[in-house]
Amino acid sequence: MLDFAPAPLALCDALDCPSRDGVRLPLRRYAPRAADWQSPQPTLLYLHGGGFVIGSAATHDALCRQLALRSGWMVLSLDYRLAPEHRFPTAFNDSFDALQWLHAHGDLIGADTRCLAVGGDSAGGTLAAACALAARDAALPLALQLMFYPGMGCGHDTPSQRRYAQGFLLDRDQIDWFFGLYLRGPQDCTDWRFAPQHAADHRGLAPAWLAVAGCDPLRDEGLAYAELLRRAGGQVTATEWPGVTHDFIKLSRALPEATQALDSAAHALRAAAVQAGAVSA
Repeated sequence: MLDFAPAPLALCDALDCPSRDGVRLPLRRYAPRAADWQSPQPTLLYLHGGGFVIGSAATHDALCRQLALRSGWMVLSLDYRLAPEHRFPTAFNDSFDALQWLHAHGDLIGADTRCLAVGGDSAGGTLAAACALAARDAALPLALQLMFYPGMGCGHDTPSQRRYAQGFLLDRDQIDWFFGLYLRGPQDCTDWRFAPQHAADHRGLAPAWLAVAGCDPLRDEGLAYAELLRRAGGQVTATEWPGVTHDFIKLSRALPEATQALDSAAHALRAAAVQAGAVSA
């Protein structure tokens, strides 16, 4: 009830793409103008939040509409498979499979494969960061990695994890419940596909845009990841939005910070498209 009202767009339809095990993965396509292979559009693969257990393209419909409307980009929202039926690393595999498919075949759906980005919120932000790492290793160029309040590990040893453990929308018990359903065992906690902070090398990654909430258990690990990327020589824009909780981006009717953060993300996408030469300045 506090989310953005669904914005009308020139294009909103359902697609699918293949996964490595043959399952077809549903996608929702949003664009501010009709798809045209002769005039392709910069395209963002969006990965929804929900702790790898809940959420869908439907729960993030209004957000993805706003991203497309405000940025001018085509947005593809992926329904990756969820735990506990599909444990780690299925969500990552589905996400990267979709990104690879988009790079190889995006021209067929009106995407500009010279200007692709990956993004997401919460667990989807984690998946976006992991996909950026995998894309670098696969020599798959990305214009941007865009993350709203991502998680970067499964520890509780940061000040924000302790201070905001209860009563700030995302509780420590909820985090443990999500991870208990998604991970196969303790060995997965340090796998970079789940915890991108544990990757061996963070050099050569796509430019990053990152937003964190001031009253969020995940705040400190998001900011620490931004600093990790900076130390590795990456181009990083990281902003903390004080006084708001996890998931604030979907509370626009109550929080002006949601619209402000979304406008900032849209600006980063537009700038990335100019940098990639996909649109004129």
